[in-house]
Amino acid sequence: MRTFRALVPTFLLLLLVFGVPAFVAPWHGWFRSPGELIEVEIPRGTSQAGVAAELEKAGLIESPRQFRLLARLHAADEPIQAGRYALRRDDAWKRWIEAMQAGKVVRLTLTIPEGTPSILIAERLLANTALTGPVNPPAEGAALPETYDFAKGEARSAVVDRMTAAMDRTLAELWPRRTSDAVVKTPQEALILASIVEKATGKGEERRMIAGVYSNRLRIGMKLDADPTVIYPVTKGKPLGRRILRSELDTDNGYNTYLKPGLPAGPIANPGRASIEAVLDPAKTDALYFVADGSGGHVFAATLAEHNTNVARWYALRRSRGEM
Repeated sequence: MRTFRALVPTFLLLLLVFGVPAFVAPWHGWFRSPGELIEVEIPRGTSQAGVAAELEKAGLIESPRQFRLLARLHAADEPIQAGRYALRRDDAWKRWIEAMQAGKVVRLTLTIPEGTPSILIAERLLANTALTGPVNPPAEGAALPETYDFAKGEARSAVVDRMTAAMDRTLAELWPRRTSDAVVKTPQEALILASIVEKATGKGEERRMIAGVYSNRLRIGMKLDADPTVIYPVTKGKPLGRRILRSELDTDNGYNTYLKPGLPAGPIANPGRASIEAVLDPAKTDALYFVADGSGGHVFAATLAEHNTNVARWYALRRSRGEM
């Protein structure tokens, strides 16, 4: 009751100074219903008068003075935070102020596809002009490919930190769920094998089968013979753009799985969650070989003789297409 009585003199003064129409109109704006979204940029250090000017410039208000008056009366002392805001044209002014005080800025998104190497993650971040600052490529395999949101002006390094934190959380969640069929002994080995699986197939439904083949090879000490492990030291994961050279197949660089059995020295890309799940729970199969089937997938074989037949079919198909 005392608060109401204290406001009465202010209310009467406003009526005398601005008149009834001028006073009632902004109150209507303070409580009206939502409408079209308009984006407004509030620079750092903008005063309340500056905020009102930006809203007028965006066509959201007609009277900066009335907006400032109601903001002083009802928006308490919380400062407006800098950033880009999406405000509804017909929304209540009170909601605009609350959103800007809370820093509810427009969130932009950046998608990192599964299997993207770290060098291309860094290039994608640098190409995004809404982000700021320098960036170093994350350690290969340390960033989780998915869609990330960020605020305009955010540091690129902060986005990388979120990517690596997301991978840490994913590994911590999935590692305890590994089955007895998994051959990897550590989370790092899981990342390495998952990165190879990621590069071996573009079909999601094949991941567990590919993981099963590679797991079988690792289990019996057979070489993985994975082309992407030969390419990685040459391009750091970027497309090779040509056939692999004989000299590259013969180079011992710690990654070349054509030279010796076992996993390469490290991941060759950043694997997605599905590929990590695949190597921790590979398909039960007796297959040791696979080759492309011409439709984007692969055909699998348990014996070398069967595999050679499949390879011959694949070569015949490529010749019929004029690819060989």
